[in-house]
Amino acid sequence: MKYGKVISNSLVALALVTAFLVTGQCVFAQRQVSVYLNSQNHQWRFPILVDSISEIRFSSDEQSMLVSVAGNQTVPFAVEQIDSVTFYETASTVETKNPYQVFQLYLTTADGSDITSRDSYTDCHLSLNAQGSFSSFSANAQIRGRGNSSFLWYDKKPYRIKFNQKRKVLGLSKAKSWVLLANYRDVTDLMNTFVFEMGHWLGLPFTNHTRYVELFVNGDYRGVYQLTEQVQQNKNRVDVSDEHGILISLDVDDGPAESPHAADNFWSEVYQMPVCVKYPDDEYFTTHTVDSVRSVLAELEQAIKTRDYPRVEQLLDVPSFIKYLQIQEFIYNVELSAPRSIYMHKDGDGPWVMGPLWDFDAGYDFDWSSMFTGHTFFTDYQETVMGTNPLKRNGNYNYVPQFFTDLFGCPEFVKAYKAQWAAVKDSIVSHAWGECMKYVGQLRASGAIDREFQRWPLAGKTFDTELEKMHRWLNNRRQHMTYLIAAIPEPDETPVTGSKLCGTVTASVTMDWNKGFVQSAKVKVNRQRVCQLMGIAQGDLQEANISIVPLNSDGTEGENHTNGAYGGWFDEDGDPGYFDWGHVYIEVFQDPWNWNCGLYTYNCYDKQHTVTMQIQYPHQGTLLKVNVSVNFSISNAPDWGYGW
Repeated sequence: MKYGKVISNSLVALALVTAFLVTGQCVFAQRQVSVYLNSQNHQWRFPILVDSISEIRFSSDEQSMLVSVAGNQTVPFAVEQIDSVTFYETASTVETKNPYQVFQLYLTTADGSDITSRDSYTDCHLSLNAQGSFSSFSANAQIRGRGNSSFLWYDKKPYRIKFNQKRKVLGLSKAKSWVLLANYRDVTDLMNTFVFEMGHWLGLPFTNHTRYVELFVNGDYRGVYQLTEQVQQNKNRVDVSDEHGILISLDVDDGPAESPHAADNFWSEVYQMPVCVKYPDDEYFTTHTVDSVRSVLAELEQAIKTRDYPRVEQLLDVPSFIKYLQIQEFIYNVELSAPRSIYMHKDGDGPWVMGPLWDFDAGYDFDWSSMFTGHTFFTDYQETVMGTNPLKRNGNYNYVPQFFTDLFGCPEFVKAYKAQWAAVKDSIVSHAWGECMKYVGQLRASGAIDREFQRWPLAGKTFDTELEKMHRWLNNRRQHMTYLIAAIPEPDETPVTGSKLCGTVTASVTMDWNKGFVQSAKVKVNRQRVCQLMGIAQGDLQEANISIVPLNSDGTEGENHTNGAYGGWFDEDGDPGYFDWGHVYIEVFQDPWNWNCGLYTYNCYDKQHTVTMQIQYPHQGTLLKVNVSVNFSISNAPDWGYGW
């Protein structure tokens, strides 16, 4: 029975009393009360499961309608917002199983306080309106904040929910723990969803699902959230065995550097990556767990490091590794370089498998210069994380762990990598985007995306504009990726057994002392002359196989401490070292013939500097080398010494 629109507090009470009289206050095994709220001409419907309609009462000031639920908790509704109240038996609900709808989630904390902690759970009651697509329900639960930057930087907070018992939520398999992603940085609300849809289509195991909900906390509208599974070991999540399963994350935030007092993390033996053991967890954790997981992971690391490909294929699900890396690079997810949110799992004696996929709102060419307040993506579709030659890590992030790149030194791996992309490149955007558009249709039709922007207005941003930018970026990115992957050099199987210094080329550059780090001048290397010295035709030179190293003043190889794929900071004697005592620097990104340069005014006050870089190129079993002597003239340098 549905009762007419409420006009005043007294009429709300009268309507409910009438309802009680009409029904004779009958007690049903289970009844559902749907409360229709009306705000800014938009309606939301919240179901509450109760045993009797007599469990609805009003506050003493008649400002709130109180619905009693399990666990002696009360869910309040502001009377002034109530449009109508409906009572019906839940058995009549028919599920249409439409996952693309926008659902409503009403959450009330036990003491009415907000959720401010990431460490401590708060008791709450949760009511979910499944819109007839799935089963609606109300239940007691606990909630806390989650995430790192997303929780600390932004007002719209992500949450983790934990039920008292395993529950099936919106058609997703039973579990206690669930995640509400705020996606505040992501104006489209689609960045994670798009990747999840790609993962499902590519067949990556245990890929998360998406359900969009509008969240209310203690009556306050919080906007559109993405409800999804918590990444954890569980037969309905990452289904590895209780006794012999392993789930780890490669994550700097959960690793020894940022969490030095945690007992569940370590530095990996070979590549020194930060690792957190997610399973075995507290229930199964022993003092030997970390050592055992480190040892098992080290077997794979060593096989990759030595490029023992037959052994790698025994220890690693290579197809999942390839698909995982291609998604990371395609989305331009810079978290691969840290690393952060990189999951791997293993079941007993089976191979390591990559995934689940997680956390992609730092991809899509996010502008990190405004990371605390910005929502700018999709500017450049040509940037790379691993580079045009991943083996050389010549992309924007030359510190990507070599765990992800060393296999590009194996011909078999490169062939498989290219074949996988060739098989999916024509549909990898269209399929996932088509799924995303089904969600978008409901976000628009329900008015949810309009309410989201009313609640969280973003200056200069609109949903439709960002959606168009995202689609264009993805299509451009797909075409660029096709070019990049086809051009990845297949390793020369001829072993390099010797080296040859072929000669020296000279470059002269003038830098302005006042411009410091940011110079307009570049070091331009004569490509034709380098090829002549090496005895290689320019058309035969494969630039992706080039390496560039800084040389010490005695001619030995130094180390690169710049952000470029190649380069070096040089001191007053021309020796490469660290920034702290560097005078001038050379930094090489994707172009091996045009090098960035600059100086540190605090140290550099000489008017002349000469440094040496060396171009190296493997050819027919010999590592050919050409020195590049760079003469820097520094204008406007002060005569009185240090720049300060």
